[in-house]
Amino acid sequence: MARPDPSASVPSSAAVPPSAPRRTVLAAALVAAAGAAVPAAHAADAAAPGGSAPAPAPRPEEARTVDNHFWTSYTDWRSGTGPGTRAVGGRRPGLVIGVPDGLTTYRDPHTGRTGSYEYAVWTSPLHRSRVPATEIVASWNVDTPPGTWLAVELRAAYADGSRTPWYVMGRWAAGDADIRRTSVDDQADGRSGVSTDTLGVTDPASGVRLTGYQLRVTLCRPPGSGLSPTVWRLGAMASDVPDRFTVPASKPCRAVELRVPRHSQEIHVGQYPEYDNGGEAWCSPTSSQMVLEYWGRRPTPEQLAWVDPSYEDPQVCHAARQTYDYQYAGCGNWPFNAAYAATYRDMNAVVTRLGSLNDLAILLSAGIPVITSQSFLKEELTGAGYGTSGHLMTVIGFTPSGDVIANDPAAPTNSAVRRVYRRREWENVWLRTKRKNASGKVVSGTGGVCYVYWPTGPTGDQRRALRGLGLL
Repeated sequence: MARPDPSASVPSSAAVPPSAPRRTVLAAALVAAAGAAVPAAHAADAAAPGGSAPAPAPRPEEARTVDNHFWTSYTDWRSGTGPGTRAVGGRRPGLVIGVPDGLTTYRDPHTGRTGSYEYAVWTSPLHRSRVPATEIVASWNVDTPPGTWLAVELRAAYADGSRTPWYVMGRWAAGDADIRRTSVDDQADGRSGVSTDTLGVTDPASGVRLTGYQLRVTLCRPPGSGLSPTVWRLGAMASDVPDRFTVPASKPCRAVELRVPRHSQEIHVGQYPEYDNGGEAWCSPTSSQMVLEYWGRRPTPEQLAWVDPSYEDPQVCHAARQTYDYQYAGCGNWPFNAAYAATYRDMNAVVTRLGSLNDLAILLSAGIPVITSQSFLKEELTGAGYGTSGHLMTVIGFTPSGDVIANDPAAPTNSAVRRVYRRREWENVWLRTKRKNASGKVVSGTGGVCYVYWPTGPTGDQRRALRGLGLL
C-alpha cells in the first residue's frame, strides 16, 4: 500500500499553513481496493462517428485562469541581469557560467557534507502575469555535468506593489553523487508560502493575488573545473483556478490514440524502498518514463548499471531515483519530474494546468501525450479499482465516444496499464479543485495540473498546439 498524502494539493481558496510540506498529490498515494516529430508508428488516429469535430482552440474563459511564461531564447537570456553568467546561442540557446561571481560553500542537509563552489547568478526581468494568481509553479530544463548543480528561486509581486522574499523552488542536479536534489520547507511571509514545489497565496479568499514574478538561478561548479550547468528553459505557470467540486461537461472531439509504451509501477513494489518506499509510490516517474520512451528517449546501459539486473524495466527504477526529492521524501515533485525529462537529448518539459479536456485534445491530436494528476474515491472513477489521494497517469487518447484512454501505472502488470475511463467522471476528478475524501472531509484537487514533454524539433501541428496553450 502506498504512502498516503496527508494534504494533497493546495485548495484554491482555503487558508493553508504555508510552512507545511505539501506532500503533493504526485506522491501517488494509492488506496488499493482489490528526435523530432512522433514516429508514424506511435499514432493510431480514427475519426469519431457522427462527424465529431477536430480538437478546438482553447476558449478565452479557459485561457484566463493560467499564464505560462518561459525564458528560452538568446534574447531572453540577454534580457536578465547577471554579470557572472553568459548567454550562448546556437540551435538551443542557453545560459552558462561566464566569469564566476565568486566562491561559496553549501552544506547539504541530507548528507551533512560541505562543498566549495564557484557560482554565478542570473535574475530574470519581472514578468507581469496575465492572470493575477493564487499559485505559481516553476519549471526548468538544464544540463548539469557531474559536479555541477543549480538553485532556482522565485520572488513574486503582490497587487499592492510589495514583493515576497526570494523563495527557493528547488536545488537541482541530474544525479545524486554531488548534492541531493531537494525542495526547501518553512518558507513564508504571512501572505504566501512555498509548499514543496508550489508558491501559493496563504488565504486566497482574502483577495491577495500575485501579479507577477522574477526567477533567479544560481549556477554552481567545482572551483577551477571550467564546467557549467546550461539552462535551456526557465519559467513558470501562474494560475487562479476557481473553486469547484464539479466542472462543466465538455463535448467529445475527434478520436485518437497514441501508442505510448506501457509501464506498471506495481511490478516494482519493494524495490529500492529508499526512494519513497519503492514502486507503490512511483506513479510520477513511471508516467514520465512512459512518455520519454514514446519520444524515443531511454537511459543508457551505463546509467542503468546500478539497478539489480533481475528487475524488469530497470529504467523505471532509474527514473524514481533521478526524480527523488530528499526533503519531500518522494518522487512526486512536479518540476523535478519535468527537469528529469529534460535531461534527455533535445527534450523540453514543463508543469502547467490545462482548462478542459478540449485543451488536452489539442495536444493529443498533435501527437503529444499528457501526464495528468488527479485524486478520487474508488467509486468516483469506474474501472480504476482503487481510490487515491494523489496519482499520476498518462492520457494517450479518446475513444470514438469520447471516453479517456490512459496508461495508468497503478495496473498490476504492464499489459494491464491501458485503461478506458468514463469521460464525465475522469474530467471531473482531474479538473476540480475540491472534493470529499473517504471521511467526508473537504480536501483539494489539482485543478488540471499536468506535465507536458516534447522534443525541440516539433512538427508544425505540434508547434501550433503548444503555442496555442502558451507553452512555446
